[in-house]
Amino acid sequence: MKKVYFKTFGCRTNIYDTQIMIENLKDFEVTHDEHEADFIVVNSCTVTNGADTGVRSYVNSASKKGAKIIIAGCGAISKGETLFSQNKVFGVFGHSEKEHINTLLKSDTRFYEIGDLTSLDTTIVEAYEGKTKAFIKIQEGCNFRCSYCIIPYVRGNARSQDETKILEQIEKLALNGYGEFVLTGTNIGSYGKDKGSSLGKLVQKIGAIRGVRRVRLGSIEPVQIDESFREILDEPWLERHLHIALQHTSEKMLEIMRRRNHVKQDLELFHELASHGFAIGTDFITGHPGESEAIWEEAYRTLEQFPLTHIHAFTYSKRDGTPSALMKEQIKGDVAKERHKQIETLVAHKNLLFRQAHASIALDVLVEEVKEGLYTGFDQFYNRVWIESKRDISKEWVRLDTYKIGAEANHALF
Repeated sequence: MKKVYFKTFGCRTNIYDTQIMIENLKDFEVTHDEHEADFIVVNSCTVTNGADTGVRSYVNSASKKGAKIIIAGCGAISKGETLFSQNKVFGVFGHSEKEHINTLLKSDTRFYEIGDLTSLDTTIVEAYEGKTKAFIKIQEGCNFRCSYCIIPYVRGNARSQDETKILEQIEKLALNGYGEFVLTGTNIGSYGKDKGSSLGKLVQKIGAIRGVRRVRLGSIEPVQIDESFREILDEPWLERHLHIALQHTSEKMLEIMRRRNHVKQDLELFHELASHGFAIGTDFITGHPGESEAIWEEAYRTLEQFPLTHIHAFTYSKRDGTPSALMKEQIKGDVAKERHKQIETLVAHKNLLFRQAHASIALDVLVEEVKEGLYTGFDQFYNRVWIESKRDISKEWVRLDTYKIGAEANHALF
């Protein structure tokens, strides 16, 4: 059998999409050594110009290994035609074609099959090689049109996966020993809007499946926390961590970014969730065009009021083809980086205070790997825990009643 190596860039959704491709390979062998591969499938990311550059750089280096290079993922939509016309790759296929990968790789001639942006996966994933938790893509696409974001143009509009298929997949994975499930998608909070359902209703049914110990959710928009979601806030299987995407805490910046959330309501929502015991993370962009010094100072003072424990902060990166790329009042890179650093420092301190305030709570940890002689995984608050143990506890669930709180993580003996 010819061998296929997968190189995955980007988000959790891409991790899932790679697994979809692996499940559909019938006449090829998957290899973890790119040097012995006959095909290298690049599941690409195109969220920023930098992401495109990273993919192109990898393609250039991989092409020297003698394998046939195939571009899939979001970059296939945005940059695939250019790479194909420049003979940089042997083939290109879009999201809707990934389940046809077996047939495509059998082609003796170069191919460009971009497909459409309306499809949904039909493959049932039953295992994740080397993973302790399972990723479940529940929807595809996004109806938001934030000024800085290219993703709706390469993933399409929001569409929900069939509920029966999602539950069937989780039931099979649970039978195969998986206990933690991470729900992912382009915009998971939109789940069910096209089917008369909701994310809350779906997650309630997932939590009722035998073998499900923990449900983790990807990023949700503040405006998507509805009553059906509030009904599951105290369920024991729901991870005590939620990631609610703010992007900014200045009303003016939210307007510039074409966001749908509003600062006052966001702050009320975060305090409501914190009252239920949740650790809360968010996304935040620093240095977006228009972020003046006055706007930044106001935003930072407001951010101090949010009960945050985790942050996915990043400096604005221009993405060609988006409205933000054409905006004036560009912010200097060193200024954006300094603001990014301020946010990281602020939230790291908030995280430490949260862990100290919850020190009496037992931690439930799914041990994921061993690093430098210590076992490690994440607790129910999505905080990393380092564990010293005389026996092998890899891939086990452990409960830690006592532990030490470190500056960046908790530590325990088991």
